[in-house]
Amino acid sequence: MAKVVIIGIPGEAGLWIADIDAGTVTPLEAPAEGPLAAANQLRAGGTVVTKGVDLAVAISSAAKVSSGLLDP
Repeated sequence: MAKVVIIGIPGEAGLWIADIDAGTVTPLEAPAEGPLAAANQLRAGGTVVTKGVDLAVAISSAAKVSSGLLDP
């Protein structure tokens, strides 16, 4: 089973797709219709949309992750 996550970062209009098995993160063209488009519209309005992920934390640098620090 492939492990794929769609990522949206506050203040950034675009979406990203992270393929965990392949070890890649690439830009994803925002869908024009369907459930992902609806979720992206909610996100644009400030709503946080989470499904199938039990931990997601935005960190300001990879070095902080490596040292075990989480930004408050």
